[in-house]
Parts: sequence; C-alpha cells; structure tokens
Amino acid sequence: MADQTLAVQERETLPALLRGWRGKCPSCGSGPMLKGYLKVRDHCPVCREELHHHRADDGPAYLTILIVGHLMAPLLLVVFEMFRPEPLVLIAIFSIGTVGLSLYLLPRLKGALIGFQWARQMHGFSKSG
Repeated sequence: MADQTLAVQERETLPALLRGWRGKCPSCGSGPMLKGYLKVRDHCPVCREELHHHRADDGPAYLTILIVGHLMAPLLLVVFEMFRPEPLVLIAIFSIGTVGLSLYLLPRLKGALIGFQWARQMHGFSKSG
C-alpha cells in the first residue's frame, strides 16, 4: 500500500506552470528546458528529468494568437477612435507590437504547456521523479 502511494506522487500544477513559463525544468526549476528559441531539450541537464515526450505541438501557437488577438484588436480600436493617427503610423505601431508580443509569448506559453503536461503526468511524463 505504501508503494502505491509513492508511485502516485502528486505534482503541483502552478509551480510547474511558472517554472515552464520561465523556461526552466518543471521538475527541478533550475535546469533550462529549451536549447534554442523553441527547441525542447531531451532531458534536463541538472536533474535528468526526461522532457522529450512532451506534446506541445500547436497549442502554444494557438494560445499566442488568442492572447495577442484579444489584446491588440480592442487596443487598435481605442487608439484609432481616440487619436486618429495616420494609417501608416497605425499599421507600423501595431505590426511591431503584434510581432513583438507574439515573439515574447510563444516560448513562454510552450514552457508553461510542457510544465502543465509534466504536472498532470500526461503523454509519457511518468509517475517517477
């Protein structure tokens, strides 16, 4: 009975999400999860937790589009109605803002999604460790 309790170890979701958001290993919180902009390491160099079986796929991209779209569309309307800038100025500012926010959010959302999968023991993140 005690062996079963140890085998089904609970993992806290919020700390794993926050570690993933920072680009750190969801298990130890100190090793880097990504080895490039979006490339996930096969395992953590610090605690050796296997990370290769994540299934982030298109989830981070969809979340990025959802968040950026819901922030920028109303902001675009407000800026246009209040200040009436020239169309080229408006396009330039919002293009840079949209691309910048997307590039900022994408790796962080990918890390958070992998942290969520690790905490919930999904897709091969076994109950060990």
